[in-house]
Amino acid sequence: MWDFEIGRSVSIMIRTWPFIVFRMIVYFGITLAYIVATGSGASVGYGVGHISTDPDGPLSFALWGGIVGIGVVSIALYWIREYILYVVKAGHIAVMVHLIDGRDVPNGQDQIAYAKDVVKERFAEANILFVLDHLVKGAIRAITGLIGGIAAFLPIPGLGGLVAFINTVIRLSLTYVDEIILGYNIRINSSSPFETARQGVVLYAQNGKTMVKNAVWLAVIMWGVSFVIFLLMLAPAAAIMWFIPGQLGGWAFVLAILLAWAFKAAFIEPFAIACLMQVYFRTIEGQVPNAEWDQRLAEASSKFRELRDKALASFGGSRWTQPST
Repeated sequence: MWDFEIGRSVSIMIRTWPFIVFRMIVYFGITLAYIVATGSGASVGYGVGHISTDPDGPLSFALWGGIVGIGVVSIALYWIREYILYVVKAGHIAVMVHLIDGRDVPNGQDQIAYAKDVVKERFAEANILFVLDHLVKGAIRAITGLIGGIAAFLPIPGLGGLVAFINTVIRLSLTYVDEIILGYNIRINSSSPFETARQGVVLYAQNGKTMVKNAVWLAVIMWGVSFVIFLLMLAPAAAIMWFIPGQLGGWAFVLAILLAWAFKAAFIEPFAIACLMQVYFRTIEGQVPNAEWDQRLAEASSKFRELRDKALASFGGSRWTQPST
């Protein structure tokens, strides 16, 4: 089955409770912003809709008002995405990496300050981390095809449709690979984040079957838990919608999704990252990046080529041998 220890991941989450609380504040705050913006937009739209001669005017305007409210919050989130990545995600990963390696970390608010210093030491500016994260995400998309996807596990002829479906599941399961590579970057105290990320992606690819197997198992667990959370969130979402004018019961469904997303981002995501980092660090122990995989990734992904170019520029050349072309 899977190679991660659920109990150990839960223990890491408990020991990083300051970041769990921080995540709750950030992500439930985002959800609250969506709720307020949706409700305000719907209320304004409902009022404006009364000037329409159409009997359904208030409801139609309320619907569009809610959509505009969601759009405004989404635009705001786009502008603060670097801060969320730099402080919330990277900081939490830094603390989890040190705990996985058996290092002591502070408690309380000191833990957040400690993590911020670790991240700042590795990535002086938030935009560097953002660019790196973007390149790694792009490079990861090539891995599923290169390792043969599910065909590597089920070499059975005549199952093209099933294989395509399961390969889609595999691609969705690779959501947190960029966080794993970030953890690797922090773990080895790299002075060149682009070179380390390049090596981290190659190490992931050359151990793709092991990593994807665990990622798929974890994705199944997470989707199951997320669905249960969604069902539980329907009741409070419906209660919130009671205060929004008009017969807009469909918005309760949307709000339930937002609440489930906030819970997932605050609790389930760090659990998944802790599980996958366990597997990744254990699997790559003693390995070196395979130059052949480096070349295959470069041929398959423009983002990986860009990542490799930045890595080479930071050293004036690669620190490990590449195959001749």
